[in-house]
Amino acid sequence: MAEVDLESDQIRLKWIRKEGFFTVPPEHRLGRCRSVKVFEKLNRIGEGTYGIVCRARDTQTDEIVSLKKVRIDKEKDGIPISSLREITLLLRLRHPNIVELKEVVVGNHLESIFLVMGYCEQDLASLLENMPTSFLEAQVKCIMLQVLRGLQYLHRNFIIHRDLKVSNLLMTDKGCVKTADFGLARAYGVPVKPMTPKVVTLWYRAPELLLGTTTQTTSIDMWAVGCILAELLAHKPLLPGTSEIHQIDLIVQLLGTPSENIWLGFSKLPLAGQYSLRKQPYNNLKHKSPWLSEAGLCLLNFLFMYDPKKRATSGDCLESSYFKEKPLSCEPELMPTFPHHRNKRAAPAAAEGQSKRCRP
Repeated sequence: MAEVDLESDQIRLKWIRKEGFFTVPPEHRLGRCRSVKVFEKLNRIGEGTYGIVCRARDTQTDEIVSLKKVRIDKEKDGIPISSLREITLLLRLRHPNIVELKEVVVGNHLESIFLVMGYCEQDLASLLENMPTSFLEAQVKCIMLQVLRGLQYLHRNFIIHRDLKVSNLLMTDKGCVKTADFGLARAYGVPVKPMTPKVVTLWYRAPELLLGTTTQTTSIDMWAVGCILAELLAHKPLLPGTSEIHQIDLIVQLLGTPSENIWLGFSKLPLAGQYSLRKQPYNNLKHKSPWLSEAGLCLLNFLFMYDPKKRATSGDCLESSYFKEKPLSCEPELMPTFPHHRNKRAAPAAAEGQSKRCRP
């Protein structure tokens, strides 16, 4: 299998196919891997940043899990660095609102590696697409508080998710919300090292990323939190840009034109001089959400600060008066249940195609 040597953010990988072991640093050693054959694949439920995900049953324990195949399509040196990062990060994380990596299993071929994850019945993107009405505000608060608790745990452990969006938020049939898909997540330190700005799905991408910053902090996750909160409340995406230029324009239309006065260092961003931003002196967030309380608007404005250093943290959000005013958050157990459309077995013809796609 693979032996991993981690030095800071640099990952050197060597393939060692030996007795079915997956070797990682001693503090996160997995031991002997089981075969993927012990899992009965039930149906395909999605596709993460770096792998196809199936619902499966552990035939030895009867537990239902998510089985994510690691993509190694064009790799010559073993596991892709992105997948290796996801594995090493998830092995460190244990929190009720973070998806759990249970184990790594292997197939018959060198390139067949699967992550066994805790199973959640729904993802929020599918729910938003299929729900006839919006979530109630108490339900939105229940979801967001769980997202924020998981995010606070990540950030306290110096991890940036870098791809927060509704499709990466999963929910169990007991109302527990878990953040998933850590293919783009990175550990960071002080001082912050340069990272590629080509992260975070466009609709949730912070303005500093759109303007080419190479230093990233937890504030990029918090901008995405603001987009998610607004989307859950309105039952539609807040900033559905079609290109990076369009995305910047939508942000300016909503929040006004950024300047050095409100965003220290704005003029020095790599792409700041390449865009001709429209002159928009007003913040239109209140006009966009006229039904939201003053506390709710205050929280959104805090999350949408142009200056990343002034943006709300997860801890700030958890202490926000928005979550302390009526309607109060409902308990997770009281969240509505939905038809488990992800649990449906595929029709025979479709099942054959899905099994081929999930086959080791």
